[in-house]
Amino acid sequence: MTRIRLTLERMAHGGEAIGRHEGKVIFVPFGIPGEIVEVEVTEDRGSYARGRIERILSPAPERVDPPCPHFGECGGCHFQHMQYEAQLRWKAEIVRDQLRRIGKIEDPPVRPTIPSPDPFGYRNQIQFSASPDGRLGFQAMRSHRVVPISRCWIAHPMLQELYEALDIEGLDLQRLTLRCGVRTGDRMVIFETEGDELPILETDLRVSLVLLTVDEKAVPLIGLDYLTEEVGGFLFRISAPSFFQTHTAMAEQMVHQVVEWADLHGTESVLDAYCGVGLFAAHLAPFAQRVVGIEAHPAAAADARHNLARFPHVEILAGTVEALAPTLEGPFDVVVVDPPRTGCSKEALEALLRLAPRRWIYVSCDPATLARDARQLLNAGYRLHVVQPFDMFPQTYHIETVSLFEKT
Repeated sequence: MTRIRLTLERMAHGGEAIGRHEGKVIFVPFGIPGEIVEVEVTEDRGSYARGRIERILSPAPERVDPPCPHFGECGGCHFQHMQYEAQLRWKAEIVRDQLRRIGKIEDPPVRPTIPSPDPFGYRNQIQFSASPDGRLGFQAMRSHRVVPISRCWIAHPMLQELYEALDIEGLDLQRLTLRCGVRTGDRMVIFETEGDELPILETDLRVSLVLLTVDEKAVPLIGLDYLTEEVGGFLFRISAPSFFQTHTAMAEQMVHQVVEWADLHGTESVLDAYCGVGLFAAHLAPFAQRVVGIEAHPAAAADARHNLARFPHVEILAGTVEALAPTLEGPFDVVVVDPPRTGCSKEALEALLRLAPRRWIYVSCDPATLARDARQLLNAGYRLHVVQPFDMFPQTYHIETVSLFEKT
């Protein structure tokens, strides 16, 4: 292995610091821009390489001791070695960089990252894998190896308490997911087993135990097959297979931003694409004349219908945006999209653009796909008004943003 000396210059999307050696870009996990480090090259791909820090010759002032003993081996966190204020600053800069480089936007209007009120202990969902000897843990960095853990520092205390109370023996687990409603007290354990094996369970805790089958059917073993969570005064049913934002407090702040930028006055039609269990639609519905939600996942679509049943002017359509958006009768004044990490497909964007909304609100969990899709919206005659990063995932490289596009 080759050892080199590097000055780290900036952060890359993905959580690694970047330096250059003899013209070649070197990606360095757990580095901080401004540091001088001695690095062992672990992977050389010709045009770039990846290295491991062997010695920090000149540490950055933002460097701190990570509290978690698994940090650096477990793949769940990437930034525990960095002061929280520096994490926020670099996340905003990464969003700007992606919009410049991929979106070809010269001066992206990116605001400072809104901080989490809880940089640790915030996640309302954690998913464990099982090691070959049956111990629970998280996948190692850039590997499928399972790192057994005793405590997760970013898990909500309700989940840590539940994890410590678990006593699982003789069960051939693939995955185990813990979820909670941090504002309702609901807790759920979701089992995924080899061959959908039904476990024999007992508990003294107030908790729902659910088996999630290979075809994503939720089989309640003890209690209910859903939990509830409160956001912005609305109570949401969230079934075991359904997605929900992992940070309740930040989800609420994002909802307020979406409602503010939608700027509804009671006469507008709104389309909520990728609507999930109805988080945004529920908060937009009181101010709109018509709301249509589209959700591909059957369980989440059923949850959305339940959660929005009080609003007669809301319609939830089960299916993909690509299939359903072309069938809609417009016009829509506002389109809200909250796609998966892969962003909107070309077909979905084209179908939504044909609805000619005057305003787009794009909720993204990946700056690269946001930048790609932003370029398509700009080419279609929209202006990027503002991008607001939210720190939905402290201690990790993941970045949530809400962006406002307006028709020029």
